[in-house]
Amino acid sequence: MATEMALVKPISKFSTSSPIFSNSRYGKFTTVRMSSTSQSTTKAAAKGGKKAAKTAIKETLLAPRFYTTDFDEMEALFNAEINKNLNQSEFEALLQEFKTDYNQTHFVRNKEFKEAADKIDGPLRQIFVEFLERSCTAEFSGFLLYKELGRRLKKTNPVVAEIFSLMSRDEARHAGFLNKGLSDFNLALDLGFLTKARKYTFFKPKFIFYATYLSEKIGYWRYITIYRHLKENPEYQCYPIFKYFENWCQDENRHGDFFSALLKAQPQFLNDWKAKLWSRFFCLSVYVTMYLNDCQRTAFYEGIGLDTKEFDMHVIIETNRTTARIFPAVLDVENPEFKRRLDKMVEINEQLLAVGETSDIPLVKNLKRIPLIAALASELLATYLMPPIESGSVDFAEFEPQLVY
Repeated sequence: MATEMALVKPISKFSTSSPIFSNSRYGKFTTVRMSSTSQSTTKAAAKGGKKAAKTAIKETLLAPRFYTTDFDEMEALFNAEINKNLNQSEFEALLQEFKTDYNQTHFVRNKEFKEAADKIDGPLRQIFVEFLERSCTAEFSGFLLYKELGRRLKKTNPVVAEIFSLMSRDEARHAGFLNKGLSDFNLALDLGFLTKARKYTFFKPKFIFYATYLSEKIGYWRYITIYRHLKENPEYQCYPIFKYFENWCQDENRHGDFFSALLKAQPQFLNDWKAKLWSRFFCLSVYVTMYLNDCQRTAFYEGIGLDTKEFDMHVIIETNRTTARIFPAVLDVENPEFKRRLDKMVEINEQLLAVGETSDIPLVKNLKRIPLIAALASELLATYLMPPIESGSVDFAEFEPQLVY
């Protein structure tokens, strides 16, 4: 699943602390449990430098959701005796791609990581800690979902089940690499404890398909855009994890190709008016989530030399063009009106956050929030109702799995 660079894989591989949307995403070195700690303790750990002791990480920072679904329905969808649309040869080809495991030896750390972390001070250090926390949690949520799907589908469709298991391998590798990165900042997540402590959000299978496809593809475009930018502007390469993004994003792309094949095997999720409405809804959810989330963290993107809004719009446009190959309808994100409405939502969201920072009693805060939430809902609805772009067809040959990079 994509990460917060969601990484917030939203809904993925998404994540956000927006009041409207939340996104979704193992490693052996789980040393610190996630628990509620004081803000001063967390900030002190973030600024502590070389000698800071490991400490617990604020639970409130871990916005990425953990997901579950109707596994009985999943088994029915991938039962070849029930679903005659299953293209087993395509799944077998994808399985061979995953078995190749191109990144088996890619995620290897060196002393450059700790040295770079020790040089990151002040607010930027705290921003990097939050980035690693959220990214690790987002990847780990993907690992849990894919692992369970691999287990539950083993008898019904062994090929699809093995692909899910191999995707969980990828997500575990990503989460472990990110968690090891936290150790550079004298922190770590206890992922075993996190598995039991987090609440799980239920999504029907078709919503898992829409949302996870989008999260994987948007993760690809986020990673590759950051990688290309830093390759051209090495003076902003302040932490070596970004050097791994070129290969890392190909994991995201392969995951997205697999979910494209899953959607093609379920044409009822693509070929009617309801599919068009849901496709647009999930595009809106993922794009708005990312935009609002990133605009709260402009310091991170400025720290690596990016303009947050320009970066996000590039990622949204490229993701939307990719998504149009499979979704029956997508948003017209290249219409200037779309960006204008996004920016208006950012303004409203900032006002909502400001209300939360006041010393007013909860009742007064809630009364102040009502008109702002109504305004945000109005912008969301207006954006959703913009004339869409009629797009994908399951009959198009170019839907065959292919690399985008």
